Amino acid sequence: MIVGGYAVLRLDAVRHNLAKVRACAPAAKVMAVIKANAYGHGLLRIAKALTDVDAFAVARVNEGIYLREAGCTQPITVLEGFSSANELDAILRYQLATVVHCVEQLAILQQMPEQAQLSVWLKMDTGMNRLGFKASTFSDVYQALQQCAIVKQPVGLMTHLASADDINDDFTVRQIRLFNEVTSGYAAPRSIANSAGLMVWPEALADWVRPGVMLYGISPFPDRAGQSLGLQPVMSLHSHLIAVKPIEKGETLGYGGSWHCEENTLVGVVAIGYGDGYPRHAKVGTPVLVNGQRAPLIGRVSMDMITVDLTSQPHAKPGDPVMLWGNELPVEEIANCADTIPYTLVCGITQRVQFIDV
Repeated sequence: MIVGGYAVLRLDAVRHNLAKVRACAPAAKVMAVIKANAYGHGLLRIAKALTDVDAFAVARVNEGIYLREAGCTQPITVLEGFSSANELDAILRYQLATVVHCVEQLAILQQMPEQAQLSVWLKMDTGMNRLGFKASTFSDVYQALQQCAIVKQPVGLMTHLASADDINDDFTVRQIRLFNEVTSGYAAPRSIANSAGLMVWPEALADWVRPGVMLYGISPFPDRAGQSLGLQPVMSLHSHLIAVKPIEKGETLGYGGSWHCEENTLVGVVAIGYGDGYPRHAKVGTPVLVNGQRAPLIGRVSMDMITVDLTSQPHAKPGDPVMLWGNELPVEEIANCADTIPYTLVCGITQRVQFIDV
């Protein structure tokens, strides 16, 4: 038996979700976003499962280097680009593509004498107000990149959608319209859509799409679970009971005695906690599956353990299996119970959790 928490990764689900991406955007090339250790699922594991995508995207240079040193040969784009000449040297050495989003990067590129070695995506800020050039300066920067000896042509053009997960907000339409207006005369590949964009905003389907969270079977929409969108969850999180004990009416449970027992209760202790990545702020009542049946969380989440109400399962015993989230218990539901988003849960799994590929 594995001691403590363990995560099961269904790699066939990753490929199923990629097929969903292609069904949503059949004419587009796919740049699979595998930043942040593939949203907590394992950078190299997911890269190997998605060998037929057109390219990968990571956030930082070291993620791209890791993939290259592990033997990944597909195009890899660094979404945050480079912040120094040294980082640019690494990008060149490992044959990575870069996003250019600020004048400091442009200045570094203009000083490089090498000929046509670097693939570039130029980012427009259409309202996210994070990275990218405003529409008023975008054309000048585009022209400057065309004059940079080191930059391969054509330069790709991209933007990032701020509110695509809100289908009732027309801000996404305004972002897309601005991007298209500014770039209409350029003979260059374009990329707009993230997961939410490619699923519900057909106007965002350009030459390239950049799916992220949907590849892992997680919904990009706050009011939907991935399975309702035809996605399959890749990760499930598991543990087991390590103790079952009765407590009497009037007693309290856990740190701070915050949970008061209003009737005689059978308590199960599960070997998982925030030290494994289970959300510290999961509320009382958050469901887990014990022996495949729902049981509510009671008491505070601690570092190594949680406690659940097993009154409905009087025959439960130590060693019985517990699922914290997965195919039968959507991670989106658990995130809602912890006042967070599912991204933080899957990205937050810690090193002591064992990963099992199936």
